[in-house]
Amino acid sequence: MTPLAHVFALPVRLYRLLFSPWVGFNCRYQPTCSAYALEALEKHGAIKGSWMAVKRIARCHPLGGDGYDPVPDDKPSD
Repeated sequence: MTPLAHVFALPVRLYRLLFSPWVGFNCRYQPTCSAYALEALEKHGAIKGSWMAVKRIARCHPLGGDGYDPVPDDKPSD
């Protein structure tokens, strides 16, 4: 994970530490949005990973989807 991605991951880690225990397990997706955000930051860096996490959180609403939604891998470079 890049240094900037570590900085971007701090709010996610704080959410998981402070708020997630009170919210409970009611996530529509697997992996959870916070786990998805951390994995996206690790795989894709701060900017692209943050954008992917924001898009994922925006899909998490009562009319949105559910189920298994993993972080996509980088496209192979030829």
